[in-house]
Amino acid sequence: MFHSGYVAIVGVPNVGKSTLLNALLGEKLSIVTDKPQTTRHRILGILNRKGAQILFLDTPGIHASDKLLNEKIVETALQAMGDADVILHLIPPKAKFSDEDRRIARHAQDTGKPYLVLINKIDQVGKESLLPLIQKVQEELAPQEIVPISALKNDGLARVVDLLVARLPEGPAYYPEDQYTEHDLRFLSAEIVREKVMQLLYQELPYSVATQVEEFKEEGDIPRIHVAIVVEKDSQKGIVIGNKGAMIKKIGQLARKDIEAMVGKQVYLELFVKVVENWTKSERRLKELGIIQ
Repeated sequence: MFHSGYVAIVGVPNVGKSTLLNALLGEKLSIVTDKPQTTRHRILGILNRKGAQILFLDTPGIHASDKLLNEKIVETALQAMGDADVILHLIPPKAKFSDEDRRIARHAQDTGKPYLVLINKIDQVGKESLLPLIQKVQEELAPQEIVPISALKNDGLARVVDLLVARLPEGPAYYPEDQYTEHDLRFLSAEIVREKVMQLLYQELPYSVATQVEEFKEEGDIPRIHVAIVVEKDSQKGIVIGNKGAMIKKIGQLARKDIEAMVGKQVYLELFVKVVENWTKSERRLKELGIIQ
C-alpha cells in the first residue's frame, strides 16, 4: 500500500526547522540564517520514498508578539498544524521548555493527530544529558515518539522518515516523483535574495525587509529576474544600497550564485530597492507582498 500525506514542521524561532527540511530533501528549499523568524511563508517540500510521498510543511517560528507581521506568520504555522496529517515539533536540547513549546504541545494534542517531538542540535550536548531530557519531554509534552536528531549533521533523520511513513494515511502520490516543491523559480529567487539581505544586514534591518519579483522572463537560455527589496524608510534604502552600491552588489552576487546552483544554469538577476512605508503594519501590504493570503 502507498502512503502519502502532510507533515507540519513546527517549533519556536531558530530551532532548525528549515535546516531539517533541507536535510530531509537533500535540496536547499527553505532559506536559512542564524537569525530568528527567517521563515515567513509555509514552504512545501516533497520527499519521495519507495511506497510513500511525504509532503513537509516548513512553518514560521511560533512566538508571542503584538506586531501584525508576526501575528500573521504565527497564524500560518498554527494553520499548518491543522492541515497536516502528522505534527513534527522541533525543540532545542534544553531541559526547560518555553511557553511557546508548551502551547505547541497543547495545540498538537488538541488536534488528535500523530505528534512527534524531535530534540534537535544533539551534536551540541553530551550524550549523558539526553536520557533525562527525553524523560522530561515525555512527562511534560507527552508526544507519541521522541527522536534525538542533528539536522545539521544528518543524524537520526532516517529514523524520523521511517516513523512518519508508518503514520501517514494510505493514499496516492500528490506530485510527480521528480518534483521536490510546488514553489516556482519566482518565489524561490525572491526568498534567496531575502536570505542574503538578512545574512548581511540583520543588525541594521532585522524585520523590515521583504522581497518581491517585479519582472520574470524565461525567454531564451537565460532567465531574467528583477527583484525588489522592500524596506519601510528612505534611510533603510541607503543601507541596502551601501556605499557606491557596494552592498546591493554583494547581495546580488551571493543570491545569483545560489539561484544558478538551484537551476543549473546562468541567470540574469537585477536588484533594486523600493520604499513602502509601514508595510509590516498593513494587512493590505502584507497580502500584496504574498506574506499572508
